[in-house]
Amino acid sequence: MSRIRATFWDPAGTRHGGLPTYWWRGAPAGYATRRQLRAAGLCPGRQPIAAQILWAGVGGTRAAYLYRLDLARPKRPATPAQRRAIRAALRARRTCPTCREIRGYYIPRSLGECLTCHDR
Repeated sequence: MSRIRATFWDPAGTRHGGLPTYWWRGAPAGYATRRQLRAAGLCPGRQPIAAQILWAGVGGTRAAYLYRLDLARPKRPATPAQRRAIRAALRARRTCPTCREIRGYYIPRSLGECLTCHDR
């Protein structure tokens, strides 16, 4: 085991805040990050953080939290009303307040209007 891996290896959680700690790609089966849960159609489901992964990144030590797969719940699908609200909000971000046209890109907040209106 390399020195860096040994630094982040603490399955008992005695050195790193009480959480079992593993190195990058060193966690045992049965744990997943939020991103991995989302990709599998699951969510943590109000369970506490079960473990963490630490690695040496640019600017210092980086961390990701792990959740137990057996306690994860299926992700709730968005309701039709929520989908309509999201569509309306995204359409509003593409609508120029000056010319009222819907553009194929999001209107930059720094400009406050579409690029055509800003160039005039």
